[in-house]
Amino acid sequence: MAEAERVIGTPDTPEAGSEPEQSSGPGGQESAGARPRGKRRIAVLFAVAAFAYTLDLVSKMIVVAKLEHHAPIDIVGDWLRFEAIRNAGAAFGFGEAFTIIFTVIATAVIVVIARLARKLYSLPWAIALGLLLGGALGNLTDRIFRAPGVFEGAVVDFIAPKHFAVFNLADSAIVCGGILIVLLSFKGLDPDGTVHKD
Repeated sequence: MAEAERVIGTPDTPEAGSEPEQSSGPGGQESAGARPRGKRRIAVLFAVAAFAYTLDLVSKMIVVAKLEHHAPIDIVGDWLRFEAIRNAGAAFGFGEAFTIIFTVIATAVIVVIARLARKLYSLPWAIALGLLLGGALGNLTDRIFRAPGVFEGAVVDFIAPKHFAVFNLADSAIVCGGILIVLLSFKGLDPDGTVHKD
């Protein structure tokens, strides 16, 4: 709907400093035609994803080159250390017997986010989805290109807090993106910029 209106000439960008027009229907929900207009946030989504992915990729390259097959490095006493391990499971080492399933799930998440980007007008949602996308791409890269084989590769983990599972920056990006999505959903903010109240 938003794309059709934009193509036929309906203004898509509000005046600077103005608030998007919204009207409420029954039950406090906005009517279908009250979608806020504004700039799509596709560039923000992919910029955040690229940053998260690059940070994860570079950190893993350093870990494999400098830390793997070496003694762990203590960062904060014995509370936090860097320790290189290979993880065939999901985030934080869970489900090592289902590597191929996690690979398929990660691929599906990437496809869904790419499709959702077409109607993305919310900056917070763009950041959240960008973190999710960058993290998913980071771990998917390991699963495709690392041993023992394509789509079954073990992910490089290295952040090891005391009494907690070892993880990597891609896992952190996924968790942060997921938490932000939950918070946005609780606030009633949708990816297209509309705000609904239950």
